[in-house]
Order: sequence, then C-alpha cells, then structure tokens
Amino acid sequence: MRRLWLLFAQTVTVVLALYFVYKAVGGERPAPVRVQQMGSTDHPAAMLEAGPSKPPVTAGGSYRAAASRAMPAVVNIITSKLTKRKKHPLLRDPFFKKFFGEREDSDDDESSLGSGVIVSAQGYILTNNHVVEAADEIEVVLPDGRKAAAKLVGSDPETDLAVIKISLDKLPVIVLGQAEQAQVGDVVLAIGNPFGVGQTVTMGIISALGRNNLHINHFENFIQTDAAINFGNSGGALVDVSGNLLGINSAIYSQSGGSVGIGFAIPVSTAKNVMEAIIKTGHVVRGWIGVESQEITPELAASFGLQRQSGAIIAGVVRHGPADKGGVKPGDILLTVDGKPVADTNSMLNLIAQLTPGEKAKMTVLRKNKETTLDVTVGKRPANQK
Repeated sequence: MRRLWLLFAQTVTVVLALYFVYKAVGGERPAPVRVQQMGSTDHPAAMLEAGPSKPPVTAGGSYRAAASRAMPAVVNIITSKLTKRKKHPLLRDPFFKKFFGEREDSDDDESSLGSGVIVSAQGYILTNNHVVEAADEIEVVLPDGRKAAAKLVGSDPETDLAVIKISLDKLPVIVLGQAEQAQVGDVVLAIGNPFGVGQTVTMGIISALGRNNLHINHFENFIQTDAAINFGNSGGALVDVSGNLLGINSAIYSQSGGSVGIGFAIPVSTAKNVMEAIIKTGHVVRGWIGVESQEITPELAASFGLQRQSGAIIAGVVRHGPADKGGVKPGDILLTVDGKPVADTNSMLNLIAQLTPGEKAKMTVLRKNKETTLDVTVGKRPANQK
C-alpha cells in the first residue's frame, strides 16, 4: 500500500511539472516591441506605438510666462548723432591739392544704444531722456526683427523721461502695472539690451521704494532693485511676475560702470503722467512758487523749538515770485499744500509740481510757533530747472 501511494505522488509531481513547462513554452507570447530608428519612416510596422503626448511641465519658480508676455514690447533704440568732420588745413594748400584733390567735409555717425517700451498700439514708446536727448536720428528695432525710424514726441529732463513714436502695424503693447501696490521683496524682471548683446532678461527683487535725494533727477521717486541693469538697459522695462510694467529702468549705482546690484527705475505712475502730458502738449507743465527749502533735522528742530520733524523749512524766497507775493517768508515751515501734508522737501516739491499754474492754492505755514494759512497764486515752473 505504501509503495502504491509513493508511486501516485511521483506521478502527480511529474504531471504538474510537465504542465508548467508547457505553459511556459507553448502558451501565448507577448507581442514584440517595435522600435523605429531616427529617420526610418519607410515601413509603418516599424513605428513605436507611444501613448498620448503631455505638455511640458513648468519648472517651479520659472518666470517664463511673465518674460514672454513683456519681451515683445521692449525694443532696442539706436540713436545717431551727426558730427561734421573738419577739413585738415593742409588740404587747403595748392601743393597738397595737386596730390589729394578736392575733399569736402563729411559727416560721421556717433551711435549709442538704449532700450524702450511700447505702451500704445499707436506706436508711442517710453524711454529715458538721456537715451535720445542728443540724437539727430532715432531707429527702433523690435524683437521680431522689424525696424522703423522714430520721431521724438517730447521729453522731460527733470524726470529723465521721453516719448518717441514709430509707424508700424500690429505692435505688441505692454500692460501697465500698479507700482503703488509694489512692496519690498517682490520679485521683478528687468528687460533691455545691455551692451548691445541683444534682448536680455534679469531677475531680482524690489530692494527699496521711494528712493530720492540721489541727485540723478530733479523729481525722484525711484524703485530700487537688485536685478542686473547695465549700459544699454536704460529705458527698458521693470516688470512684475505677471509681466506688467512697474517702471522704466533709468540708472545704476556703480563705480565700475557695471551692475553691482543697485539699480533704479522710474515708477510707471510717474511715467504715465509724464507721457500723457507730452502726448497732449509736447511738454510737461508743473506748478512753481519760487522757494528754496531745507530738511528739518533734529538739530534744527531743537533750535527752532519744534515739537515735530515733518514739514519743510523755507530757506529762501524768490523776490516777486508767487510765494513772495503770497506772503511766504524765509524761516517759515511749510506744513500743508492744498490740504495735503508736507512730509519733507521732496514731498513739498512733488505737491507743488502737481498744482495748476494760474490757480490759487492754500498753504499752511508755521511761523513763530503759530500756524498761518496763505493763498498763493501758483506760477509755471521754468524749464530745465536743476
């Protein structure tokens, strides 16, 4: 009996082994994978059967969308200044004329590079005044390769802004942002044409807001950034992470001429006001009352017995000027202009500049520790005040 059971077990084991061998060798085989060599399109059967394609994944922290949105509207500006080459005195001598013949005076081109931002489908471009102020000819080169001659609509040296215009169809236009909502630490992109190498995008943050007293322009309210700005970036765009224009790149702080991480841009709010005035009248009209001011320092506050350090000390008054006729005297401390508080001399300058010439403005001054309200008829600010 035991022998029979052993024979049965061996038989079952052999049968199961044969069954598994059969399934492994004689069953259904998987379809072979078909691979196509690069360029081999002669036989459809040789094509690799791939799944549905997927869009590329955007890497975290990429600003490609903002850059691609703003870059088409940032242009390269090439300016030329024609200079007359004087005839050498020896060429007037009859002996030398015999050998060299008559030679007329000729014109040479002195060229410089800058950047600009298209802000209107009508072809208006914002740039810096120092980019175009001495130019006899202005050429604009778009990122798509198109070129056009530009004409100067107007400029404002006191903010270092200028407006030029080109005549081309289907112009890309940048979207104006809201510089008032920008905060220190916000990521920004600077777009321009540094050193003439071609359009370049650099990234940084807003380092400071409301920078003034830099003695770059007369009216200063700069956005400071560490985004690399170099020669040729002037007039280019400073944009936010959505590609909206925050400012016009204007200057850098540098001892070497290259970027050291301190760049300055004119806020788009200032640029927009200047641009609208230039397009409307060809220039910017500002209010003026004819005073020289001085900051209130802790030492001056102590000497005047002041309990406050806001306002601006009137250090001088132009004789027969608007302030003089309105009763403003040296030593007064200007506290408000048309109801708006004066924080410092820069604030006073901007508030007065916003007034309309010919109209009266109420100004509150502190005189011998007593507040007095004066009516001053605003004058027109003289051109090219520095």
